[in-house]
Amino acid sequence: MTESLNNGNGKDTRESLAPGVWGVVATPFQGSTLDVDLDSLSELVEHYEAIGATGLTVLGVFGEAAALTAVERRQVLEIAVECANLPLVVGVTALATRPAIEEIRAAQSVAGERLAAVMVQANSARPEVVIAHLDAIHRATGAKVVLQDYPLASGVSISTQALISVVKWCSFVVAVKAEAPPTSVAIAELTAALVGRVSVFGGLGGQGLLDELMAGAAGAMTGFSYPEALIACVRAWQRDGYEAARDQLLPYLPLINFEQQAKIALAVRKECLRKRGLIKDSGVRAPAAEFPEKLRHSMLTHLREAAAALESAATHEHTSVGSY
Repeated sequence: MTESLNNGNGKDTRESLAPGVWGVVATPFQGSTLDVDLDSLSELVEHYEAIGATGLTVLGVFGEAAALTAVERRQVLEIAVECANLPLVVGVTALATRPAIEEIRAAQSVAGERLAAVMVQANSARPEVVIAHLDAIHRATGAKVVLQDYPLASGVSISTQALISVVKWCSFVVAVKAEAPPTSVAIAELTAALVGRVSVFGGLGGQGLLDELMAGAAGAMTGFSYPEALIACVRAWQRDGYEAARDQLLPYLPLINFEQQAKIALAVRKECLRKRGLIKDSGVRAPAAEFPEKLRHSMLTHLREAAAALESAATHEHTSVGSY
Protein backbone atom coordinates (compact mmCIF):
# COMPACT_ATOMS: atom_id res chain seq x y z
CA MET A 1 0.00 0.00 0.00
CA THR A 2 1.44 3.36 -0.99
CA GLU A 3 0.43 6.56 0.80
CA SER A 4 1.39 10.20 0.43
CA LEU A 5 2.05 12.64 3.26
CA ASN A 6 2.66 16.37 3.06
CA ASN A 7 5.92 17.15 4.86
CA GLY A 8 6.12 20.85 4.16
CA ASN A 9 8.20 20.39 1.01
CA GLY A 10 5.45 18.98 -1.17
CA LYS A 11 4.33 15.38 -1.02
CA ASP A 12 6.33 12.25 -0.46
CA THR A 13 5.19 8.76 -1.33
CA ARG A 14 5.75 6.15 1.31
CA GLU A 15 4.68 2.65 2.21
CA SER A 16 3.01 2.22 5.57
CA LEU A 17 3.83 -0.94 7.51
CA ALA A 18 0.92 -3.40 7.45
CA PRO A 19 -1.45 -3.20 10.42
CA GLY A 20 -1.98 -6.08 12.81
CA VAL A 21 0.26 -7.82 15.34
CA TRP A 22 3.98 -8.00 14.69
CA GLY A 23 5.26 -10.54 17.20
CA VAL A 24 8.45 -9.59 19.02
CA VAL A 25 10.40 -12.84 19.10
CA ALA A 26 12.32 -13.81 22.24
CA THR A 27 15.74 -15.41 21.78
CA PRO A 28 15.77 -18.76 23.61
CA PHE A 29 18.96 -19.86 25.35
CA GLN A 30 19.85 -23.27 26.72
CA GLY A 31 21.95 -24.84 29.44
CA SER A 32 24.41 -23.28 31.84
CA THR A 33 26.32 -21.70 28.95
CA LEU A 34 23.19 -19.97 27.64
CA ASP A 35 23.91 -20.85 24.03
CA VAL A 36 21.24 -19.78 21.53
CA ASP A 37 18.67 -22.59 21.23
CA LEU A 38 17.98 -22.61 17.51
CA ASP A 39 15.49 -25.49 17.75
CA SER A 40 13.31 -23.62 20.25
CA LEU A 41 13.63 -20.47 18.19
CA SER A 42 12.41 -22.26 15.08
CA GLU A 43 9.38 -23.61 16.99
CA LEU A 44 8.56 -20.14 18.31
CA VAL A 45 8.82 -18.57 14.86
CA GLU A 46 6.63 -21.28 13.35
CA HIS A 47 4.05 -20.75 16.09
CA TYR A 48 3.74 -17.06 15.27
CA GLU A 49 3.05 -17.86 11.64
CA ALA A 50 0.54 -20.60 12.53
CA ILE A 51 -1.56 -18.28 14.70
CA GLY A 52 -1.74 -15.51 12.10
CA ALA A 53 0.82 -12.88 13.06
CA THR A 54 1.18 -10.09 10.50
CA GLY A 55 4.95 -10.27 10.74
CA LEU A 56 7.87 -10.86 13.07
CA THR A 57 10.11 -8.44 14.90
CA VAL A 58 13.45 -10.08 15.61
CA LEU A 59 16.58 -8.89 17.39
CA GLY A 60 14.61 -6.35 19.40
CA VAL A 61 15.08 -5.38 23.04
CA PHE A 62 13.09 -8.41 24.23
CA GLY A 63 15.05 -10.55 21.79
CA GLU A 64 18.11 -9.64 23.89
CA ALA A 65 19.89 -8.51 20.74
CA ALA A 66 22.34 -6.39 22.72
CA ALA A 67 23.51 -9.56 24.49
CA LEU A 68 24.14 -11.46 21.24
CA THR A 69 27.31 -11.64 19.19
CA ALA A 70 27.24 -10.71 15.54
CA VAL A 71 27.36 -14.41 14.64
CA GLU A 72 24.43 -15.16 16.95
CA ARG A 73 22.39 -12.30 15.53
CA ARG A 74 22.94 -13.73 12.08
CA GLN A 75 21.87 -17.21 13.25
CA VAL A 76 18.68 -15.83 14.80
CA LEU A 77 17.79 -13.99 11.62
CA GLU A 78 18.53 -17.04 9.47
CA ILE A 79 16.06 -19.09 11.53
CA ALA A 80 13.39 -16.38 11.18
CA VAL A 81 13.86 -16.40 7.41
CA GLU A 82 13.96 -20.18 7.04
CA CYS A 83 11.16 -21.21 9.39
CA ALA A 84 8.35 -18.81 8.52
CA ASN A 85 7.17 -16.98 5.44
CA LEU A 86 6.43 -13.72 7.24
CA PRO A 87 7.77 -10.20 6.65
CA LEU A 88 10.44 -9.14 9.12
CA VAL A 89 11.26 -6.06 11.10
CA VAL A 90 14.81 -6.33 12.41
CA GLY A 91 15.92 -4.41 15.46
CA VAL A 92 19.06 -2.27 15.48
CA THR A 93 20.88 -2.15 18.81
CA ALA A 94 23.33 0.65 18.05
CA LEU A 95 22.43 4.28 18.75
CA ALA A 96 25.42 5.57 16.77
CA THR A 97 25.15 5.83 13.01
CA ARG A 98 28.08 3.80 11.68
CA PRO A 99 27.49 0.72 13.87
CA ALA A 100 23.79 0.90 13.03
CA ILE A 101 24.62 0.85 9.31
CA GLU A 102 26.82 -2.22 9.82
CA GLU A 103 24.01 -4.04 11.65
CA ILE A 104 21.52 -3.20 8.91
CA ARG A 105 23.81 -4.35 6.11
CA ALA A 106 24.33 -7.63 7.94
CA ALA A 107 20.56 -8.05 8.29
CA GLN A 108 19.99 -7.25 4.62
CA SER A 109 22.51 -9.89 3.56
CA VAL A 110 20.42 -12.55 5.35
CA ALA A 111 16.82 -11.36 5.05
CA GLY A 112 16.87 -9.90 1.55
CA GLU A 113 13.37 -9.08 0.29
CA ARG A 114 11.81 -10.44 3.48
CA LEU A 115 13.13 -7.40 5.33
CA ALA A 116 10.13 -5.08 5.59
CA ALA A 117 12.00 -2.52 7.70
CA VAL A 118 14.64 -2.05 10.35
CA MET A 119 13.68 -0.76 13.78
CA VAL A 120 15.88 2.15 14.82
CA GLN A 121 15.63 3.84 18.20
CA ALA A 122 15.42 7.59 18.51
CA ASN A 123 18.97 8.46 19.53
CA SER A 124 18.51 12.08 20.61
CA ALA A 125 15.90 14.42 22.04
CA ARG A 126 16.73 16.82 19.19
CA PRO A 127 14.79 16.06 16.00
CA GLU A 128 17.52 17.38 13.72
CA VAL A 129 19.98 14.85 15.20
CA VAL A 130 17.55 11.96 14.70
CA ILE A 131 16.81 13.10 11.15
CA ALA A 132 20.52 13.22 10.29
CA HIS A 133 21.00 9.77 11.84
CA LEU A 134 18.12 8.19 9.94
CA ASP A 135 18.97 9.95 6.69
CA ALA A 136 22.56 8.65 6.82
CA ILE A 137 21.25 5.14 7.50
CA HIS A 138 18.81 5.27 4.61
CA ARG A 139 21.34 6.72 2.19
CA ALA A 140 23.83 3.99 3.05
CA THR A 141 21.43 1.03 3.08
CA GLY A 142 18.18 2.02 1.39
CA ALA A 143 16.32 0.41 4.29
CA LYS A 144 12.86 1.47 5.38
CA VAL A 145 12.65 2.39 9.03
CA VAL A 146 10.39 1.76 12.00
CA LEU A 147 11.21 4.59 14.40
CA GLN A 148 11.16 3.30 17.98
CA ASP A 149 10.56 5.57 20.95
CA TYR A 150 11.52 3.41 23.94
CA PRO A 151 13.31 5.54 26.53
CA LEU A 152 13.54 2.68 29.05
CA ALA A 153 15.87 0.86 26.65
CA SER A 154 17.58 3.72 24.82
CA GLY A 155 17.94 6.19 27.68
CA VAL A 156 16.67 8.88 25.29
CA SER A 157 13.51 10.89 25.95
CA ILE A 158 12.13 12.64 22.91
CA SER A 159 8.91 14.65 22.72
CA THR A 160 6.03 13.49 20.58
CA GLN A 161 6.21 16.72 18.57
CA ALA A 162 9.86 16.00 17.82
CA LEU A 163 8.94 12.48 16.67
CA ILE A 164 6.30 13.95 14.38
CA SER A 165 8.88 16.30 12.86
CA VAL A 166 11.26 13.39 12.23
CA VAL A 167 8.61 11.27 10.54
CA LYS A 168 7.39 14.14 8.35
CA TRP A 169 10.89 14.82 7.10
CA CYS A 170 11.95 11.20 6.65
CA SER A 171 9.75 9.71 3.94
CA PHE A 172 11.37 6.28 4.39
CA VAL A 173 9.93 5.93 7.90
CA VAL A 174 7.05 3.47 7.47
CA ALA A 175 5.96 3.14 11.11
CA VAL A 176 6.46 4.43 14.61
CA LYS A 177 6.64 2.17 17.66
CA ALA A 178 5.48 4.30 20.57
CA GLU A 179 6.65 2.96 23.94
CA ALA A 180 7.01 6.10 26.03
CA PRO A 181 4.13 6.23 28.56
CA PRO A 182 1.45 7.43 28.39
CA THR A 183 1.45 5.60 25.07
CA SER A 184 -2.19 6.26 24.20
CA VAL A 185 -1.61 10.02 24.41
CA ALA A 186 1.46 9.82 22.19
CA ILE A 187 -0.31 7.57 19.69
CA ALA A 188 -3.31 9.89 19.50
CA GLU A 189 -1.03 12.85 18.77
CA LEU A 190 1.04 10.91 16.24
CA THR A 191 -1.90 9.53 14.29
CA ALA A 192 -3.65 12.91 14.20
CA ALA A 193 -0.55 14.74 12.97
CA LEU A 194 0.42 12.08 10.46
CA VAL A 195 -3.11 11.81 9.07
CA GLY A 196 -3.15 8.07 9.75
CA ARG A 197 -0.82 7.41 6.83
CA VAL A 198 2.14 6.14 8.82
CA SER A 199 1.37 3.10 10.95
CA VAL A 200 1.77 3.67 14.67
CA PHE A 201 2.11 0.63 16.91
CA GLY A 202 1.99 0.12 20.64
CA GLY A 203 4.30 -2.22 22.50
CA LEU A 204 4.98 -2.88 26.18
CA GLY A 205 3.49 -6.36 26.13
CA GLY A 206 0.03 -5.21 25.08
CA GLN A 207 -0.64 -3.56 28.43
CA GLY A 208 -2.26 -0.51 26.84
CA LEU A 209 -3.52 -2.19 23.67
CA LEU A 210 -7.22 -1.30 23.95
CA ASP A 211 -6.53 2.37 24.66
CA GLU A 212 -3.88 2.45 21.95
CA LEU A 213 -6.34 1.07 19.39
CA MET A 214 -8.88 3.71 20.39
CA ALA A 215 -6.14 6.32 19.96
CA GLY A 216 -5.53 5.20 16.39
CA ALA A 217 -2.87 2.50 16.65
CA ALA A 218 -2.51 0.15 13.70
CA GLY A 219 -2.01 -2.75 16.07
CA ALA A 220 0.73 -4.01 18.34
CA MET A 221 4.42 -4.72 17.84
CA THR A 222 5.23 -6.58 21.00
CA GLY A 223 5.77 -9.91 22.70
CA PHE A 224 3.45 -11.81 25.02
CA SER A 225 3.38 -15.47 26.02
CA TYR A 226 -0.14 -15.74 24.54
CA PRO A 227 0.20 -13.74 21.31
CA GLU A 228 -3.03 -15.39 20.14
CA ALA A 229 -4.86 -12.98 22.45
CA LEU A 230 -3.27 -9.89 20.91
CA ILE A 231 -4.08 -11.11 17.40
CA ALA A 232 -7.69 -11.88 18.35
CA CYS A 233 -8.05 -8.47 19.98
CA VAL A 234 -6.74 -6.52 16.99
CA ARG A 235 -8.80 -8.55 14.52
CA ALA A 236 -11.94 -8.00 16.61
CA TRP A 237 -11.20 -4.27 16.73
CA GLN A 238 -10.79 -4.11 12.97
CA ARG A 239 -13.98 -6.08 12.39
CA ASP A 240 -16.38 -5.02 15.16
CA GLY A 241 -14.82 -2.27 17.29
CA TYR A 242 -14.13 -1.72 20.95
CA GLU A 243 -16.52 -4.08 22.73
CA ALA A 244 -15.50 -7.07 20.65
CA ALA A 245 -11.81 -6.26 21.12
CA ARG A 246 -12.28 -5.83 24.86
CA ASP A 247 -14.01 -9.20 25.17
CA GLN A 248 -11.14 -10.92 23.37
CA LEU A 249 -8.43 -9.37 25.54
CA LEU A 250 -10.11 -9.26 28.94
CA PRO A 251 -9.36 -12.84 30.10
CA TYR A 252 -5.64 -12.31 29.44
CA LEU A 253 -5.17 -8.95 31.16
CA PRO A 254 -3.99 -10.41 34.49
CA LEU A 255 -1.23 -12.32 32.68
CA ILE A 256 -0.32 -9.30 30.53
CA ASN A 257 0.01 -7.21 33.68
CA PHE A 258 2.01 -9.96 35.42
CA GLU A 259 4.45 -10.26 32.53
CA GLN A 260 5.16 -6.55 32.35
CA GLN A 261 6.63 -6.17 35.83
CA ALA A 262 9.59 -3.80 35.86
CA LYS A 263 13.07 -5.35 35.92
CA ILE A 264 11.85 -8.95 35.61
CA ALA A 265 9.54 -8.74 32.58
CA LEU A 266 11.90 -10.57 30.23
CA ALA A 267 12.53 -13.49 32.60
CA VAL A 268 8.82 -13.77 33.43
CA ARG A 269 7.80 -13.89 29.79
CA LYS A 270 10.44 -16.47 28.95
CA GLU A 271 9.33 -18.68 31.83
CA CYS A 272 5.73 -18.35 30.64
CA LEU A 273 6.80 -19.36 27.14
CA ARG A 274 8.65 -22.34 28.61
CA LYS A 275 5.61 -23.46 30.58
CA ARG A 276 3.54 -23.25 27.39
CA GLY A 277 6.05 -25.56 25.70
CA LEU A 278 7.05 -22.98 23.12
CA ILE A 279 10.70 -22.90 24.24
CA LYS A 280 12.73 -25.47 26.19
CA ASP A 281 14.61 -23.19 28.60
CA SER A 282 13.85 -19.78 30.07
CA GLY A 283 17.39 -18.55 30.72
CA VAL A 284 18.27 -14.89 30.23
CA ARG A 285 21.64 -13.29 29.76
CA ALA A 286 23.03 -10.59 32.02
CA PRO A 287 22.18 -7.86 32.81
CA ALA A 288 18.61 -9.23 32.71
CA ALA A 289 17.33 -10.49 36.06
CA GLU A 290 16.35 -14.14 36.52
CA PHE A 291 12.82 -15.34 37.19
CA PRO A 292 11.91 -14.91 40.89
CA GLU A 293 10.74 -18.28 42.23
CA LYS A 294 8.51 -16.53 44.76
CA LEU A 295 6.23 -15.58 41.87
CA ARG A 296 5.78 -19.11 40.51
CA HIS A 297 2.38 -19.67 42.12
CA SER A 298 1.07 -16.39 40.71
CA MET A 299 2.44 -17.21 37.29
CA LEU A 300 0.84 -20.66 37.22
CA THR A 301 -2.51 -19.18 38.27
CA HIS A 302 -2.44 -16.63 35.46
CA LEU A 303 -1.28 -19.23 32.93
CA ARG A 304 -4.13 -21.57 33.84
CA GLU A 305 -6.64 -18.77 33.28
CA ALA A 306 -5.06 -17.85 29.95
CA ALA A 307 -4.98 -21.46 28.79
CA ALA A 308 -8.67 -21.86 29.69
CA ALA A 309 -9.52 -18.67 27.79
CA LEU A 310 -7.66 -19.87 24.71
CA GLU A 311 -9.37 -23.26 24.84
CA SER A 312 -12.76 -21.61 25.24
CA ALA A 313 -12.10 -19.33 22.26
CA ALA A 314 -11.02 -22.29 20.13
CA THR A 315 -14.15 -24.25 21.11
CA HIS A 316 -16.38 -21.28 20.32
CA GLU A 317 -14.73 -20.78 16.93
CA HIS A 318 -15.08 -24.47 16.10
CA THR A 319 -18.75 -24.43 17.12
CA SER A 320 -19.41 -21.29 15.09
CA VAL A 321 -17.79 -22.75 12.00
CA GLY A 322 -19.66 -26.01 12.44
CA SER A 323 -22.99 -24.23 12.62
CA TYR A 324 -22.83 -23.06 9.01
